[in-house]
Amino acid sequence: MAGNQNPFFTMFGMDDPFGAGEGSQQATPHVEFNATEDFRQLKDKFASMSKKALFALVIVAVIALAAAYWWFHPPINIHSVDTWMFVAVFILLPTFLFFRAKTRAYKNGTSKVSSNAGKAKAFKVLSFVPVVVFALVLVGTLMSVSFFPGNAQKYASVLQTTDMEFTQDIQEVDYNEIPVIDRESAVLLGNRTMGAMSDLVSQFEISPLYSQINYQDHPVRVSPLVYADLFKWLQNREQGIPAYVIVDMTSQDAQVVRLEGDKAIKYSESEPLARNIDRYVQLKYPFYMFGEKSFEIDDEGNAWWICPVRDFTIGLFGGETVSRAVLVNASTGECQDLDVSEVPEWVDRVYPANLLIQQYNWSGKYKDGWINSWLGQNGVVQTTPGTDGMLGYNYIAKDDDVWMYTGVTSATGDNSIVGFVLVNQRTSESHFYSVAGATEDSAIQSAEGQVQNLRYQATFPILINVSNTPTYFMALKDDAGLVKKYAMVDIRSYQNVAVGDTVADTQKAYMSLIAANGSGEDSASSDSAIEASGTIKTIAQAVIEGNSHFYVTLDGDSRIYDFALPGMLNVVSYAVGDTITFRYIEGDPTSVAQEIVETAVNGTQDSSGQGGSSASDAEDKDGSDGSASGEESASGQSEEKAA
Repeated sequence: MAGNQNPFFTMFGMDDPFGAGEGSQQATPHVEFNATEDFRQLKDKFASMSKKALFALVIVAVIALAAAYWWFHPPINIHSVDTWMFVAVFILLPTFLFFRAKTRAYKNGTSKVSSNAGKAKAFKVLSFVPVVVFALVLVGTLMSVSFFPGNAQKYASVLQTTDMEFTQDIQEVDYNEIPVIDRESAVLLGNRTMGAMSDLVSQFEISPLYSQINYQDHPVRVSPLVYADLFKWLQNREQGIPAYVIVDMTSQDAQVVRLEGDKAIKYSESEPLARNIDRYVQLKYPFYMFGEKSFEIDDEGNAWWICPVRDFTIGLFGGETVSRAVLVNASTGECQDLDVSEVPEWVDRVYPANLLIQQYNWSGKYKDGWINSWLGQNGVVQTTPGTDGMLGYNYIAKDDDVWMYTGVTSATGDNSIVGFVLVNQRTSESHFYSVAGATEDSAIQSAEGQVQNLRYQATFPILINVSNTPTYFMALKDDAGLVKKYAMVDIRSYQNVAVGDTVADTQKAYMSLIAANGSGEDSASSDSAIEASGTIKTIAQAVIEGNSHFYVTLDGDSRIYDFALPGMLNVVSYAVGDTITFRYIEGDPTSVAQEIVETAVNGTQDSSGQGGSSASDAEDKDGSDGSASGEESASGQSEEKAA
């Protein structure tokens, strides 16, 4: 350690408390400390106390213990590390010192007590009680580790995951409900709403919580206000906190929701005393171990705290899960103690995301035993890492619940995924989808590469279904944190990247891209595909970014239909005047064709199933070869388009 800094004060951030650092002329005070002698004197003081003094000491100790318990409020539960730390510091250590002091007193005798071998032996035995308790805790800790016999399978079964088909379980994305901003952008937008609260801005601040929930079928983030400081709390505690902030993740609208009268928030994190939400719920349920709480609002906009109850199923401290949830009305303090299966549907977050990731990693690591997890690693998988040292996950809305999404990669942590997992944060229902492709980090780099000249940064992707194609969607932000563009990346082939100024533009570019590359699966069967039929009015060919496209218009239809090759290769056999039936995805200014479902010539079905004029039909029309006429028509339209 540099200079003469005292390590004790350095630990508490008090550098150079005596002003005796480098360059100082003042000498550091020198204190003699003999641990053995001081400890002996302390035991002698305990031993020489009178009964009245000991009784007073016990009373003071009980009061101090009660005050410490109220302030620190550790759960009274053998599975809690906090409980054992509290017991060790405030009970086991003082008890051990007391019994050892009594043993010494009766063994050697003092001015107040005479030596007594029997009592000395009794107190010596009693002094081993806290040691035995401590040893039992160590044994319980050992029984919690994964390499303890039988524990690997227990860890692997904490979270049960079901294999599902992506195209059957994940509905095609509704672009009116897709969250287009991440948490950082939501915080930025939410904090800017403070300017609209001129009467509150000097008294309150916005909490950094920003929980993501589904509210009225929209993904939003909500966060309550907090007291700015202790003095602001003193001024406003009677009225409570009068508002919370809600940020729409799709429209990027942020608003302050005022809470009038008895709906104001009385129980919060910024309350220092009895109404502090952590202290309040822990003292009300002293035997529960509470996990990471969240702030949510119900369908009527009332504020609630969702406090999950932790449970450990392996040894003393292993196999963490959530068994119950306590719902606390933030206004009245009313509590509902519910089993996980009884939690109402408006609640979106019971299981914290980091716990679900940990549980899935247990199953991926230990499903074939502890030895395999370290040596062979056959079939061992793990969730993909995030960026900047953070866990890699995001949220999607599904079945009016919030599901945590993360990719799954091999144990070696390469740049590809073997699939991805969705876990319901209310019920812990877990689904795995086998899709080989790029990791989120690779997709981020691919999207950022499209706008490298602008130096935009991509948000962590969310998973969406576009024409039955697993797709990463992300926003591209500038250095100020503002969303400037959007990107879609094909999970299977992350070189397929579409970027646009709006979500609609990005969708159109991406649909054209996957149609051109033929990467969509059964896209025509999707609910969003629309069927069109008519006579071809014009057809023109163009090459865009190295891909061929045929642009078709129909009689009486103002739309322009984009047939991208090679996915829509059959379109080359069509000419002006032919009848065509196909399915497409609505777009602006062009709609992307997905599949030709019926091919006909002048209303007559072609027996080959392919469009194009027969020779006899063409001769009836113009007395020339039909295929030549079709080629001249397409060529003429292309020249007209080029002109």
